[in-house]
Amino acid sequence: MYKLIQLSLFISIIFSSCSTSKKIAALKPEPDDAESLVYDHTSSFISLPVTIKLKDVENQINKTLNGLIYEDSNIEDDNLMIKVWKLAPIVLLNNQEGKINTILPLKAVIQYRYGINKFGVSMYDTREINLNGKVNLVSNVGLTNWKINTQTELKSLDWNESPSIVIAGKDISITYLINPALKYFKSDIEKNIDDAIKKSLDFKPNVLEALEKISIPTEMSAEYESWLRIVPVELYVTDALLKNGSIKLDMGLKCYIETLIGQKPESKFDKDKIVLKPVAKMPDKITANIVAVSTYKDATRIMLKNFQGQEFSSGKKKVTVKNLDLWHKDGKMVIALDLMGSINGIVYLTGYPQYNETTKEIYFDRLNYVLDTKDRLVKSASWLLSAVVLLKIQESCRYSIQPNLDEGKQQMVKYTQNYSPMPGVFINGNIGDIKFEKIQLTNKAIVAFLTINGKLSVAIDGL
Repeated sequence: MYKLIQLSLFISIIFSSCSTSKKIAALKPEPDDAESLVYDHTSSFISLPVTIKLKDVENQINKTLNGLIYEDSNIEDDNLMIKVWKLAPIVLLNNQEGKINTILPLKAVIQYRYGINKFGVSMYDTREINLNGKVNLVSNVGLTNWKINTQTELKSLDWNESPSIVIAGKDISITYLINPALKYFKSDIEKNIDDAIKKSLDFKPNVLEALEKISIPTEMSAEYESWLRIVPVELYVTDALLKNGSIKLDMGLKCYIETLIGQKPESKFDKDKIVLKPVAKMPDKITANIVAVSTYKDATRIMLKNFQGQEFSSGKKKVTVKNLDLWHKDGKMVIALDLMGSINGIVYLTGYPQYNETTKEIYFDRLNYVLDTKDRLVKSASWLLSAVVLLKIQESCRYSIQPNLDEGKQQMVKYTQNYSPMPGVFINGNIGDIKFEKIQLTNKAIVAFLTINGKLSVAIDGL
């Protein structure tokens, strides 16, 4: 009899202990069916005032324009053969009218033929004249099809010595012959100067190369697997002006700036689609709209860390979260918690994602169990419906984007501290605070929209 009582107590204890761990099988709210990740793109505008030192242009012209710059080898048309060389480095100066004054030291070797041709008798002699002097030119500065272009006009030619030859022991001035000959090589010298400036300042390859480099996605945080991606769309430019010894123009980049979570994304740069659009005026500041994209898969993995080592209890009853899943349905977020402990199974909650400006976290407002889960908990584990327990769960259902914002800002700051995307090009400026704008739910991701303001300038030093 005593053994029978012991056996009955043992069976009672077993059944009692089994009854403390209950199984719940709530109906799963199915996610939306659409597959594509689509969100509203808000374009950013980055102002890039560009300064090119006139001295750098001068250096480039002197590399381009060397040696013989004009040759006329036909003596029959005007009794002159002329060769003109650049004698010394060209000097560019900024005049008060916003034009370029060009001083071209040159050396001229002139073959002058004189004599008579009458009654079928030709009597000629030829003298060689070596001269040197300076050509003075003035250029208007403009911008056409990615190139700095100039319209150069030869204003004067100053000889160091007046052109003359000795004939029959007499010194005879031939300035009246030589100076009219300027008309033959005047246009050639003007064209050579313009072509040299154009060749020196075709900045399209450099600009496209720089845009391609900044379009490569950059890792911001290894821990959060976050990436910054810039997608250029259009490039704007004002006309070029000459001021204080520099060529100045304002450029502006219309682009999309994205922060993505997960594996390294691909670059979306397409140089063939970048169009240079001339405009009259450009804003002087950055207005960057940053898109922070957290896929549900990656947000799930990060949020699950919040539940590790946590117990949710009421009295002697408690559960832990062993797994978690997120998806979107009907404008809300569904949070599936796989519980283990006093109750086993998956419960489903829904809430609206919000942004906490102070903590820089995405959290879920009005978090509550879905109707079917709530009905089942009423019957089997009503203690989980406690406001205290639900509040504790809600505290863990959050995802901080503070590291992403900090890393994103630091990444952008790198582009403002004497950043050099290529030799001789330097970017400087300042970046303001990042501000939250809104959250948008897609079928695969939580998308946060943020804005940041600042200023940038680009200097070209040492072409």
